[in-house]
Amino acid sequence: MEGTELVILGGGESGVGAALLAKSLGMRVFVSDSNPLQEKYRNILKREAIPFEEGCHTEDRVFSATEVIKSPGIPDDAPLVAEVYRRNISVISEIEFASRYTDSTLIGITGSNGKTTTTLLIYHLLAQAGLSVGLAGNIGDSFARQIMEGKKEVYVLELSSFQLDNMYQFRADVAVLLNITPDHLDRYRYDFQKYVDSKFRITQNQTEADEFIYFSDSHPIPVELVKRPFHAKQLPISLSRQVSEGGFLIDETLIVKRADVEFRIQRNELPIQGPHNAVNAMAAILVAQRMGLTDEQIINGLRTFKNAPHRLELVGVYDGVSYINDSKATNVDSVYYALGSFDRPIILIAGGVDKGNDYSQIKELVQKKVKGLIVIGKDTTKLMTYFSDIVPQIYSTDSLEEALVMAKSWSVPYDVVLLSPACASFDMFKNYVDRGDQFRSQVQNMFTKN
Repeated sequence: MEGTELVILGGGESGVGAALLAKSLGMRVFVSDSNPLQEKYRNILKREAIPFEEGCHTEDRVFSATEVIKSPGIPDDAPLVAEVYRRNISVISEIEFASRYTDSTLIGITGSNGKTTTTLLIYHLLAQAGLSVGLAGNIGDSFARQIMEGKKEVYVLELSSFQLDNMYQFRADVAVLLNITPDHLDRYRYDFQKYVDSKFRITQNQTEADEFIYFSDSHPIPVELVKRPFHAKQLPISLSRQVSEGGFLIDETLIVKRADVEFRIQRNELPIQGPHNAVNAMAAILVAQRMGLTDEQIINGLRTFKNAPHRLELVGVYDGVSYINDSKATNVDSVYYALGSFDRPIILIAGGVDKGNDYSQIKELVQKKVKGLIVIGKDTTKLMTYFSDIVPQIYSTDSLEEALVMAKSWSVPYDVVLLSPACASFDMFKNYVDRGDQFRSQVQNMFTKN
């Protein structure tokens, strides 16, 4: 490919990582971003003498590319990208590009919910056991940059549907599919099957030597499995039935089985709570077994794991009330799992930018567990209308501080105040991280004031 030009659309972590790998391989590369670059990425490109532009796209330069690497944040129907496709120029993701230049073991994790927790847990188990392991994809440093910097024995990759959409030859030695629920449908023309197809791309190119780990209780997955030819070994996980090989839950015990090995652990011994995290943990244990970890190594890794922030994160216990930051719960399915994680009365803080949510999924749990609902956001009408006759007390505000003051006034010892929004954050916050950070700091400030 030497002498041809690779154009990278997007100058963030994945784009700059791809540019660095391309340069190290002797390719001519050009980075184009319609927005201003972050200073750290601008400095890297300047230091490495990689040509780039920001705040615009020079179309002639883009259209002269031999291949285009597209940031996952750019939709396929963006006019520039649509024209690239029309001209029959190959469009790939950074993950697809980087995977061409490694023969390391690749573990790919996707799903509508739980990707990050499972990816981090797998990485932690393998790293604690002493394996040479990289963490990349939708988390951490870019896969391409890590490939350039030096070979790891195995890479654990969190893969979003947007990344999978532009992956073609990538092959996962182990593919993990946690669940499929409606999300990001605006990127898939509101066609759920297109979203399902996107998630199942994680299994493409797998061979009989590979493994496919999946949550069989997530209805779209077994429905799709009967439609497709599969070569990889299938290892289902279930919370409702026993499986001959895979993982299941019985009498609060997680049992993970393979032909020649069985691992057991009590659910209350896990570092992450809730039924969804039982699924995440069983997936991680199956991967750890595949990579040769002993039971002792798995148990030691589980005991020392700390989850990422904003995912059922305990901010603190004040006056006997637990305050939980689950800001990452940006869809209804995530809130369903969050509500199922507690057997105590809940004061739920929810709301934000509604993405066409169907709240019927959590109606029964809200009726059963939520003693009060505080709706935050610029437009609280939909949530207020849906739940007004379902919860004993309900309140709306566009102030997180006011929401917390109200939650405190409603709470008694043993209650849970749970931020689990079911919505995007952009009406009041920069992103879900900012929302969770503000929740954490305001809770702590509320109880440390003199």
